Amino acid sequence: MHPIYQWLDYTVEDYGGFVRAVDERSVGGLRNRLVVGVNVHNGVIDTEQFINLTGGVKGDLAASMVDRSANVSAYVENTVDVRPKVALIGGIQFLHASRERRDRFLTDGDQSGSQTFDLWSPRVGVTWDLADEVRLFANVSRSAEIPTYDSNSFASPSSSGLDAQTATTYEVGARGQGPSFLWDISLYRAEVEDELQCLTTAPWSPCSVVNVDRTIHQGLEAGGSAAILGSVLALDDQVWLNAAYTYNDFTFDADPAYGDNRLPGAPRQYLRAELLYRHVSGLYAGPNIEWSPDAYFADNDNTLEVDAYALWNFKIGYDTGRGWSAYLEGRNLADERYISSVAIAGTASEGSAIFNPGVGRAVYGGLRYHW
Repeated sequence: MHPIYQWLDYTVEDYGGFVRAVDERSVGGLRNRLVVGVNVHNGVIDTEQFINLTGGVKGDLAASMVDRSANVSAYVENTVDVRPKVALIGGIQFLHASRERRDRFLTDGDQSGSQTFDLWSPRVGVTWDLADEVRLFANVSRSAEIPTYDSNSFASPSSSGLDAQTATTYEVGARGQGPSFLWDISLYRAEVEDELQCLTTAPWSPCSVVNVDRTIHQGLEAGGSAAILGSVLALDDQVWLNAAYTYNDFTFDADPAYGDNRLPGAPRQYLRAELLYRHVSGLYAGPNIEWSPDAYFADNDNTLEVDAYALWNFKIGYDTGRGWSAYLEGRNLADERYISSVAIAGTASEGSAIFNPGVGRAVYGGLRYHW
């Protein structure tokens, strides 16, 4: 009983499997690792949608269809150590995917249809172990994503006219670790063609998926942990600083309608940081913060922004790595009112029905047994 849209009655059946083989040996005096595999993921969605009358009463039938999807991917990747600490990586994946819809509700016309995609995604890369615990890496890869059945609620995949989303991604980075620290940083740039964008076009209705000609997704991802204090309350206890940071620079690329505007829906910066005290007995406790420091746009026209926010949390727990463990965490302790996510639109206003409120002050807890 969807509170806004319709009475939804879906039956979903998914099935799949995979096979993977790995061969490691010396080839011409060079260490070589070959990986090949096949993945299968198929499914059927039997859908009936009814008018949702006042009081959550199921009304007349509004849509009825059976959707079938088939996805088969095959891949091969080879890594060869051309020098003692330098490895070259090459690989490719082939995806065959089909979507078929059989419309059983013909009052608004027969919207049956089918669509097939055959997509190749190659990849090349290099890794360099600069030191015992430091690795540099770089790669160039292609990726592909096909439209889902959610692309248009009452239109078959074939009539929607959507193309598969493809992208070429360039990435460089480094990672390292030591006895009391670890870190990871990467820079990337993805040049996306036919990006699948879900636009909310009217109040109280599902979004419509469209292809955006060209977009650019680029940014930075960094994370790390370090023991910044030791022997605080006991001989072997420690205080750890853990942090993960992302910088997102996502824009249209000379779009006919939106120029080089920023892509909506994603915070430009996001930080999660934690100061955690760990006792040798397994007890731990400390504060953490989730911080979105910049406003970001809710629409392609870049006319409406979603406000920045910061959430303060605190957790305490017990974990020795075996037996029982437990935790208790208070989140959003200041009871901040904020927008957690937004369903993007072409042009939005403060009255648009696209905003999802964040959870207020809350307490979570859990138990786990490990053996």
